[in-house]
Amino acid sequence: MDREQRKHLPRAELQEWAGGQAVDDSRVKRMFDSIAFSYDLQNSILSLGQDIRWRRMLAKSLRFESGPHVLDLATGTGEVAMEICRRHSRARVIGVDFSPGMLAIGRKKIKSRGLEHRIHLLIGDGRRLPFRSAAFDCATISFGIRNIEERRSVLDEMRRVLKEGGQLLIMEFDFPDAPVLNRLYGFYFNHILPPLGNWLSRTNYAYSYLVESVHGFPSDAEFRDEIVEIGFEQVESRSLTLGIAKIYTGIKRSS
Repeated sequence: MDREQRKHLPRAELQEWAGGQAVDDSRVKRMFDSIAFSYDLQNSILSLGQDIRWRRMLAKSLRFESGPHVLDLATGTGEVAMEICRRHSRARVIGVDFSPGMLAIGRKKIKSRGLEHRIHLLIGDGRRLPFRSAAFDCATISFGIRNIEERRSVLDEMRRVLKEGGQLLIMEFDFPDAPVLNRLYGFYFNHILPPLGNWLSRTNYAYSYLVESVHGFPSDAEFRDEIVEIGFEQVESRSLTLGIAKIYTGIKRSS
């Protein structure tokens, strides 16, 4: 099944949850608040522990040219921010998310690990970041940009707050390119993951939404083109676990 076909899969479960309307920001925020209590456990179970490896690979990919100041958008419970600090002893991270429930859990974990002086979590909107221009050396977002309809606004804001030569890293779900793996993973993703994930999250919609949001995301080449158009260069993608996730990297182009 190719990307264009996946975009037109039935939306019944998602539309039922959303009252037959497009899913807006407030519904997505309430969804993440409602599943925050077990979000990390759900990710580990449903990815068979690969989420831990993916975060490590993202953190390992960070390169500091002039300093260690990192913005982590869609920070959730702070797992990526903590992994960045674990791997980079000089790093200081500001995590931004729109879910108070996720941030509350993240702050508890950060405090328990003694990282309050290195990680600060703020509630905020990735489309309108409350930071001056050229404030950060690196900007990351993991499994969050597909949840924002105004994707280009987020990319533009990330470019704005990065210093010239600053690094962009985006981690997001995808599907394997190999046809057999694509079909096998597609069956799991479309038919097994939604009911299992919904059961784990004690909802009837959270992982149905995840499936829909991944199907609606652009292809690898299309998304790389978007990143270039916003003002990044040296844009590349790296497949994780046979292509079921990818890390996109880029460097802010000089004005």
